[in-house]
Amino acid sequence: MMHDQAASLRRKLAISSDSKQAKTLCIISGKGGVGKSNIAVNFSLELINEGKKVLLIDLDVGMGNIDILLGLHAKKSVFDLFHHYESIHDIIELGPKNLGFIAGGSGVNEFFSLDEGKKDHFYQQYNDVVQLYDYILFDMGAGVTKESLFFILAADECIVVMTPEPTSIMDAYSAIKFVNGSNRDMPLSVIMNRSSSQKEGEQSLERFKQVVSQFLQIEIEKLGILPEDKSVTNSVIKQTPFILFNRQSKISKAMQALTYNYLNITKNSNTKETSFIQRLKQMLLER
Repeated sequence: MMHDQAASLRRKLAISSDSKQAKTLCIISGKGGVGKSNIAVNFSLELINEGKKVLLIDLDVGMGNIDILLGLHAKKSVFDLFHHYESIHDIIELGPKNLGFIAGGSGVNEFFSLDEGKKDHFYQQYNDVVQLYDYILFDMGAGVTKESLFFILAADECIVVMTPEPTSIMDAYSAIKFVNGSNRDMPLSVIMNRSSSQKEGEQSLERFKQVVSQFLQIEIEKLGILPEDKSVTNSVIKQTPFILFNRQSKISKAMQALTYNYLNITKNSNTKETSFIQRLKQMLLER
């Protein structure tokens, strides 16, 4: 009991006096194999380099590999939060640069099969950490399902990762169309990964932006272009995020520029009136 009280006191002391809540981001892709999780890890670490506190949650149940990319072995996972009533503080692991992360083990599909008691536990635990971070990132599974759409729409922003391959571009368009069809006000950003050159990436991203604008009548943010870089493969083999493996590599510098661009784009964005949990609860009531 004394331990629980002490932990609770430490958490309260860590909460800022203005009760500012973390911004919730969902990182998605139209298809698998586009480097989404690797980008989520390195983007999180670069946000920390910019002075932000970040929690990364792996909800990609089929390909959950955040802990592997970080070169760590997680003792517990989001499964323990969903099913075993674990405290979220007990399943958060610390990675490089004090990155908080929760390993994969369950996807959002399983969340919707939980009884109300377990859902309420998740709500309470999420609210317990939302004031301790600047950003909480969900690394979602590839594609958009009816179940994952609830989490995406409840988030403050959605970032879509794609590559210049035609199939990836088409799948990214389909994912954006699906999200936009349910909420036209959802802020959407796009990252072009594995571009053979800066010029190719800029041209592909601009064409994609124009197609989305023409056919969906929405504007998306071009967040950044990440080049094809052999250091990525080497960093994955070493189980070290590429911005730590080689800070001077092409992709590390591109990630620095992308993160700087993101923070500039969003620094004056309006905060939503309701929280992630409030929006998620409301959508579940309406479904």
